[in-house]
Amino acid sequence: MVVGRFVFGIGIGLAMHAAPMYIAETAPTPMRGQLISLKEFFIVLGMVGGYGIGSLLVDLVAGWRYMYGASTPLAVIMGIGMWWLPASPRWLLLCAMKRKGDMQDLRESAISCLCRLRGQSIGDSAPTEVDEILTELSYVGEDKEVSLREVFHGKCLKALIIGAGLVLFQQITGQPSVLYYAASILQSAGFSAASDATRVSILLGLFKLIMTGLAVLVVERLGRRPLLLGGVSGIVISLFLLGSYYLFLDDVPAVAVVALLLYVGCYQLSFGPIGWLMISEVFPLRLRGRGLSVAVLVNFGANALVTFAFSPLKDLLGAGILFYAFGVIAVLSLAFIFFIVPETKGLTLEEIEAKCL
Repeated sequence: MVVGRFVFGIGIGLAMHAAPMYIAETAPTPMRGQLISLKEFFIVLGMVGGYGIGSLLVDLVAGWRYMYGASTPLAVIMGIGMWWLPASPRWLLLCAMKRKGDMQDLRESAISCLCRLRGQSIGDSAPTEVDEILTELSYVGEDKEVSLREVFHGKCLKALIIGAGLVLFQQITGQPSVLYYAASILQSAGFSAASDATRVSILLGLFKLIMTGLAVLVVERLGRRPLLLGGVSGIVISLFLLGSYYLFLDDVPAVAVVALLLYVGCYQLSFGPIGWLMISEVFPLRLRGRGLSVAVLVNFGANALVTFAFSPLKDLLGAGILFYAFGVIAVLSLAFIFFIVPETKGLTLEEIEAKCL
């Protein structure tokens, strides 16, 4: 089981690196935010499905084996489906710019892939769009060869600060700990049995799904920064409420439940989908793969750090003080978003590189 989870983790790491990058490079600009946010929506949908299956098997001896087994056909279908995905047109054009193939052949391949991705909606405009991308790539200098050191210099360094900073704050504001502590919070509110807590977790998952769906609907209308600023402000309030519950209000469990729901809802409106959206948008094309890899590494590394450090810190400081500390970090993340994170709504990937970095 440990070996299986290790291999599974490698697969998830690769997928979480590739999926937002591929969607960002292939999506129409007006829909890019919605499509990348939909990735988070379907992740949460899968979590809700897992909660549902878990609730059916919670009283069954070794029921976890059936849970893993139920996921296998979905993984097989998805793995087979990946073979039919066309290459990213921007990646093909980048190869053409770097003279890694015949320019005309790669241009025709990019047009063909764009038509496959967009279907009939692209009409006869695919060649024009490909030529526009080629022009913009020439303007921002994407024909130059890239080295690993460049990830930490110039425009990519600024993109790395924006992207890695967002996913770092996404984790160190306590996201893993609050969700892992949810069972304890729910038990304090009276859901003591394992089956009760499992079924309430389904409701929590459905709430996450609804809030993520709301983010999908409004991300292109409101923009990235308003959702981040509004959502993280709610996270700050929820963390201070949780801290107050464990320090002063332990006889009012409703406070903890409300704070938990507020945290989950605000996280799914802000850091959840927008963090992944921003890291897929801000890196220059020729460095996007490496830059996004570093950001994903920061994300999972911070998640592991918070997960492993939470119990020792809780024993040392107490849950109340620890949630207050997460609240202070959330305030710092608000300042980071306000002063550092740009608005990318309505800009092509090449315009983001030219205007925001």
